[in-house]
Amino acid sequence: MAQALELASQGATLGEVPVGAIIVYKNQIIGRGFNAPISQHDPSAHAEIRALRDAAQHLENYRLVDCDLYVTLEPCVMCAGAIMHARIRHLFYGANDPKTGACGSITNLFLEQRLNHHTKVTGGIQAAQCGKLLSDFFADRRRLHKAEKNRLNEQCMPVPEMLLDQSRSITKT
Repeated sequence: MAQALELASQGATLGEVPVGAIIVYKNQIIGRGFNAPISQHDPSAHAEIRALRDAAQHLENYRLVDCDLYVTLEPCVMCAGAIMHARIRHLFYGANDPKTGACGSITNLFLEQRLNHHTKVTGGIQAAQCGKLLSDFFADRRRLHKAEKNRLNEQCMPVPEMLLDQSRSITKT
């Protein structure tokens, strides 16, 4: 998970939501990814998808049998589907995602018996550290947004009361 956290931090430096993922096969990292939908203009460029693509290229196979995935945030529905299609053996994730999590927070696709592959799921791995990375990122974004808003407000000149009175009298007629 430490490697996934490191990747998440790399994404944060690029302004991406800090989520990182690695895929391990025979005790070797064969896939890496961090969120990049903003920089790549790609809604599917989540950390898990990028790690799956990297691992598939490494193994030259779209099936990642006997591979384990470590990700800092509970996967969304899109990523959960891709994880199952890739035949990931075991998913380990850090923080829960109460807004889009598909491992139990919103829904649990991995428990759907009608699907033909069932990845084993273990959540809460270094959850506090993973969650703090996300919380700090969004706190910084809110702080920057507020500072920019204040800067723009300071640049605006107040409208003199005389002009406001004139505009009121015009709209009354």
